[in-house]
Amino acid sequence: MAVATRPRSRTGKGYPDLREHIEALDRAGLLVRVRRPMLAETEIHPLVRWQYRGGLSEEDWKAFLFENVRTVKGGPSPFRVGVGVLAASKYVYATGLGCTPDEIAGRWEKALSERIAPVIVEDGPVHEEVHLGEGLLEKGGTAEFPVPISTPGFDNGPYTTCTHWFTKDPETGVRNQGNYRGQIKSPTRIGIFPSGLGQDVYIHWQKARKKGQHLPAALVIGGPPVVSYAAVQKVPYGIDELSIAGGLAGEPIRLVRCKTVPLEVPAEAEIVFEGYINTQELEEEGPFGESHGYMHPRQLNPFFEITAITHRKDAIWVSFISQVTPSESSVIKKVAYEPIFTQHLRNTCNIRSVKRVVMHEPLTNLRKLIVIQMANGAREAEVWRALRAASSFNQGVGKICVAVDEDIDPEDATALWWAVCYRSRPAQDVEITGHLEKGHAPPFHGTGIEQAAEGRDVVGHGDPADDSGMLINACLKEPWPPISLPTKEHMEKALEIWNELGLPKVRPQRPWFGYSLGQWDDELEEEARLALRGDHYRTGEKVAKRRVKLSDTRAARPDAFIGTDPAPGTPVDPRAAEHGPGGPGYEDEAPREVPSDDGM
Repeated sequence: MAVATRPRSRTGKGYPDLREHIEALDRAGLLVRVRRPMLAETEIHPLVRWQYRGGLSEEDWKAFLFENVRTVKGGPSPFRVGVGVLAASKYVYATGLGCTPDEIAGRWEKALSERIAPVIVEDGPVHEEVHLGEGLLEKGGTAEFPVPISTPGFDNGPYTTCTHWFTKDPETGVRNQGNYRGQIKSPTRIGIFPSGLGQDVYIHWQKARKKGQHLPAALVIGGPPVVSYAAVQKVPYGIDELSIAGGLAGEPIRLVRCKTVPLEVPAEAEIVFEGYINTQELEEEGPFGESHGYMHPRQLNPFFEITAITHRKDAIWVSFISQVTPSESSVIKKVAYEPIFTQHLRNTCNIRSVKRVVMHEPLTNLRKLIVIQMANGAREAEVWRALRAASSFNQGVGKICVAVDEDIDPEDATALWWAVCYRSRPAQDVEITGHLEKGHAPPFHGTGIEQAAEGRDVVGHGDPADDSGMLINACLKEPWPPISLPTKEHMEKALEIWNELGLPKVRPQRPWFGYSLGQWDDELEEEARLALRGDHYRTGEKVAKRRVKLSDTRAARPDAFIGTDPAPGTPVDPRAAEHGPGGPGYEDEAPREVPSDDGM
């Protein structure tokens, strides 16, 4: 899979803006340009959805740029729409960082430890067109842009999805960026779902409300990719995500001052809505298809009143494809959530035997199923520390946590179940935990009115701790026999022959070769080598010298049971078969009649 190198900038900065990123995707073969007419309300998101619900592998997931967009009321739009252009896959995401997928985690670790504060410049492309004051609606306000409907048939209107809400703490002035949906309600009004799940914008809103002020905000659409990558991540309160974006870029992010609110936004952004989030009134907002895979109910939420719109002349509207996972909104979180989670367990909790953390993505949306890969030979106490720490790291995250060995691919659900089925003993290796909050997930109770009156969301921190979880230790506790596949050298040679024959390209799935798990000695190893040389008769000669008489085994006892179904009245010694040579003299029983399902 090709990954484009970081493009040379035409704007004097070193990091790519959205357009340069799209060019890099095109060069890497990761972009689909759609030039046929496409209706924003009903055709764009369903088309992209097929790459996630059509059985394609991640290597086939692409970014889409729609170049001939229409709306049901506005007709042809002068603007293009990008869907999946930031994180349709880990390959698309890596292109935004100018690295390979394997280097993403390292980039994040460095960005978190070496943050770079942004700088303010006098002007930028985002101010090529400015609509404010009497000219605010000269192009139609929000109606100027072709905003797709994410879940046509269920959503009650178009929603902004890749919209980064920029606000500042009213007390400290510290800047924050977070990604939240926005319901388009009028040419000058957008609903916001700030959530009570510890989101910084919700804290800012509460502080502004107590001061009797509306909260200044800016919605940024289509900023440089590193800004989007930082905006969607969970970082400690008080850390400016733009400094993390600078760490990802390796240099400061360029900002320009807004026209009507005391905030700064990326100079190279495509579109910015400026305004205030009302702190005195609430409106019904939703329902909307959310990342937990269900329609999130209508509830009372704040709303944003627009005071200015600025954008590039030929702006690109960017939309996340979210809802049922995998999706762009889960990919863009997963690639950074996992190294952050791993860093927490290894460094903060000092569990050094943790190798990797994987958050299961398909349908479960990263939150509910966590797989922890442990180093071979990790102490059982460390395994349980890791499981408990993972289950309590974030609210509503880690309902089911499973620990596996190094040889288990934590991203392969089949391998995961293989480990659970064979390497765990439920009575000893499963722990049911209680007193958990369900987090961002159904079932939902109430209309949101009661919760809003109390200052919390329907899935906020006020939820009762009435959910439960499960921790599973699926690591080996003792030596086991080898995996019964040909060894690596023989499988690699066979793959060379496979490719030589022009057979379909294979995608190796672990385990794709056999290896020892400890229960294998030198004698057995030597017998395997003899077999490869055609000297297996030597093994036959050896075992012939070790013959034992049947009369010397437990199987010769009168009460021994050799076989599966003893004759009626025969005494049964279930241990006999464990110590006998098998079933010499056992005769196959006559076929038994099996009743049919239809009762005939």
